[in-house]
Amino acid sequence: MENRIDIEKLSVRIKEKNLLREVSLHVKTGETHILMGPNGSGKTTLARAILGDKRYTVTEGRIEFNGADMLKLKPHERARMGIFVSFQEPVTLQGVNTLSFLKASYESINSTKVTMSEFKNIVGKNLQRIGLPESVNERYVNEGFSGGEKKKFELLQLLLLKPKIAILDEIDTGLDLDSMKVLSNAVNEMLPETGFLIITHNDRILKHIKPTLVHVMKEGSITRSGGLELVEEIEKGGYKIG
Repeated sequence: MENRIDIEKLSVRIKEKNLLREVSLHVKTGETHILMGPNGSGKTTLARAILGDKRYTVTEGRIEFNGADMLKLKPHERARMGIFVSFQEPVTLQGVNTLSFLKASYESINSTKVTMSEFKNIVGKNLQRIGLPESVNERYVNEGFSGGEKKKFELLQLLLLKPKIAILDEIDTGLDLDSMKVLSNAVNEMLPETGFLIITHNDRILKHIKPTLVHVMKEGSITRSGGLELVEEIEKGGYKIG
């Protein structure tokens, strides 16, 4: 089944400051969209608006998933529909055990129950794949994690939850070469069943992933969309294009 998220003429503000202006974007399973732009252009705001962050107010436009109005749904309801958002700056949950956190998320998204023993086996295979030690299971969520460990933990969640639409906000930042290959392989393997919107500042990930479209965001609006030639233009002239 094809799944899709449709963002149409979305405008968003926080308090009295307008952050997004009539943004339109359409992502479906089997597609990889790359969103680039200078700092403060609105990329993370878009990700958080899709997630349903209550700090952001949608003043105009719509966000729909398979035709359903997402703006009426709470963040956990959007997640259960199959929407995954990785954080540019992952939050720390003091006192929340990582394994228990992952198990609760896994069971909620899949509407199933697994024993802790079964789940440890599932997590163990993926920990080994991304290069995190099993001792991470005994730690609290992101507490004392390095920048790279936080990004790997986001990648672990992506692999476990297998979302229908994944918005990855600079998940490639801070990853070493091996972890970047794991991320790229995961995206390519999941593509038949997942659609991706990847927010990034560099082209490292594009050495392993072929994007469907590249978008450039400036001052809260998508100013250009196209192929890899946009990335080449950015490399040569920065974000003056568009």
